[in-house]
Parts: sequence; structure tokens; C-alpha cells
Amino acid sequence: QVQLVESGGGLVQAGGSLRLSCAASGRTFNNYAMGWFRQAPGKEREFVAAISWSGTTYYADSVKGRFTISRDNAKNTMYLQMNSLKPEDTAVYYCNSGPLIVVRTTKAPYWGQGTQVTVSS
Repeated sequence: QVQLVESGGGLVQAGGSLRLSCAASGRTFNNYAMGWFRQAPGKEREFVAAISWSGTTYYADSVKGRFTISRDNAKNTMYLQMNSLKPEDTAVYYCNSGPLIVVRTTKAPYWGQGTQVTVSS
């Protein structure tokens, strides 16, 4: 089992920045990718970004150029630096972990509990 805990969410004005963290514990696998999804009220959970064990990154078009995903394998922690935030970025943000082939989908085996990000206009 892998446990994932997100932190760093909060309330920010449009144009501001936030940094989310996702700490992994338990049975962590060295070759696992990690990713971020988000879910706004009344909408489906959507892919935001993912990073392979070796550091290859993937982004949704809606966040490309504004968000940066990174990871520190020694600390089993992943980060999401969010800049130039917009009201439409408001959502609960979830981290996940698993093989790269599924971590960009909702079929990833491990998920955190989510952290709320609210962007005011």
C-alpha cells in the first residue's frame, strides 16, 4: 500500500501563486510515476500534470506554461507550483501514484484525499 497526503492548498487571488505538495509513504516503488488531478464542483475529475520517476513531465493544455510539476525522490515528495492562477483553476486537487501508463488516467491505483484550491477574481 502507498499512502499519499496533499498539502498547500488555500485561498488566493487571481494572478497569485500556490505550491502544492504530495508526500508518499508506505510501500513506495522506485519506478512509480506521480500525478495531479483536479475536480471542480459539478465536473469530472481532470488530469493536470504528471511526472515519471526519471523526471519526464506531462501537462494538460489548460495549465501548460503556468504550472510546474517536480519531485524529490529522496523525500518521496512531489510538488505542483501553480503560477498565474485563474478562477477556473478552483478545484479540489488530488495527487496519485502508479505506473506511468495509468497515472495520467483515473485508473491510477493510489490517490490522496485532496486539497482545496480556491482562486478569487
